[in-house]
Amino acid sequence: MGSPRGFLDFKREKAESRPVEERVRDYLEFERLPKEAALKQQAARCMDCGIPYCHSGCPLGNLIPEFNHHVAEGRWNAATAALLSTNNFPEFTGRVCPAPCEAACVLNLTNSPVTIKNIERAIADGLFGNDAFKPQPSASSSGRRVVVVGSGPAGLAAAQELVRKGHAVTVLEKADRLGGLLRYGIPDFKLEKSVLDRRLEQLFAEGVLFRTSVHAGVDVTGEELLHEYDAVVLAGGASLPRDLPVPGRELPGVHYAMDFLTQQNRRVAGLDVPSAGALLATGKRVVVLGGGDTGSDCVGTSHRQGAASVTSLELLPRLPLARTEDNPWPAWPLIYRTSSSHEEGGERDFGGMTLRLLGDAGRLSALEGIRVRLSSRKLQEVPGSQFTLPCDLLLLAMGFLGPAKAGLLEQLGVALDARGNVAVQAGQSSVSKVFAAGDMARGQSLVVWAIAEGRQVAARVDALLTERKAA
Repeated sequence: MGSPRGFLDFKREKAESRPVEERVRDYLEFERLPKEAALKQQAARCMDCGIPYCHSGCPLGNLIPEFNHHVAEGRWNAATAALLSTNNFPEFTGRVCPAPCEAACVLNLTNSPVTIKNIERAIADGLFGNDAFKPQPSASSSGRRVVVVGSGPAGLAAAQELVRKGHAVTVLEKADRLGGLLRYGIPDFKLEKSVLDRRLEQLFAEGVLFRTSVHAGVDVTGEELLHEYDAVVLAGGASLPRDLPVPGRELPGVHYAMDFLTQQNRRVAGLDVPSAGALLATGKRVVVLGGGDTGSDCVGTSHRQGAASVTSLELLPRLPLARTEDNPWPAWPLIYRTSSSHEEGGERDFGGMTLRLLGDAGRLSALEGIRVRLSSRKLQEVPGSQFTLPCDLLLLAMGFLGPAKAGLLEQLGVALDARGNVAVQAGQSSVSKVFAAGDMARGQSLVVWAIAEGRQVAARVDALLTERKAA
């Protein structure tokens, strides 16, 4: 505990966001970290609360009171060691995690939790001195070979843990660059790609072999992977987007959110985007279906591309501003939130269900919907509440339905759970040599869960490979 009275003497102060009129003109990260003195002061607000409920919110089990104490005392190297003992990539979670740890912080009882996420990012970025990115290659080789399918956060975490145990690790990525959704899904204004590249350099130096533009299940079969490797880790994510089965879906101007975001990330990186299939919001009336992180990212990207208007349309009614009695602390608060992208402008509309899409001259021109309300936890249409939204570009950001089944999963013969994800027990699938982590096993979730499960699966794989070698 940095200061016995820190939580009384110091107010919560979050990182400052760049002015809206400045940040919508570029794709640089929107947030500025506080100075070292301010971070120490914020870390000193961490209480000696006996039971650190922040742990209940963190899937990684980060040692939050410990690294807060180190930061408050200016021991940045010790803070780094504490943070990296549980989290391979805190520079990612310090930027894109919704911070369930802060929601569970005891000080959130008064809506003023410790700024854990900002402190985590400051530690990870090494702004005040640490060796977080120093390679840690294994001193010996196990003689075992592991292939990881997918280079998102789950795959990278599993790869790093396994290569540090002395296993020969190969990561297959179907895209032309590494990182999965960290590379092509999350916009640069939330995660600049130099942050990702810095961590990839560490993994290269530690001995991970990366192969891009290799689509497992197409360029290499499941049978070949089982034959060539001692273990297969599936970390390809939940790649099937939820569609919108309404009349007019086939009209030009309707696109999946991830296609839109991927193209812009490629532009920012200076990569080729064919003009014939370019998806741009410039001068268009944009409607985004879905109010989660992906939908928010579409809103922010549309602002930066110069959309004529941006409307976020959510199916469910607007959430309350404060917790309800059936949503007590330290559970995740089901409340209304405003993302950095929503702060930048546009309209937000709630409780609207799409009925059909309308066209003009063969292109999308409007969305027709109806108001819905929750009754006994079921959505019911409100009679006579039809509405029409002008729309030139409709972006579908309504979530994902799990991993692609055709190809690799069929070839490997792994069992699926009731939701269509790879069924696992302690990370191991129904096929003894095959494991799964992240969204491929859990379904659509958070980066922090992906890292946590990548680490857990790596520990399971290492234990089994070590056991087989000993036998």
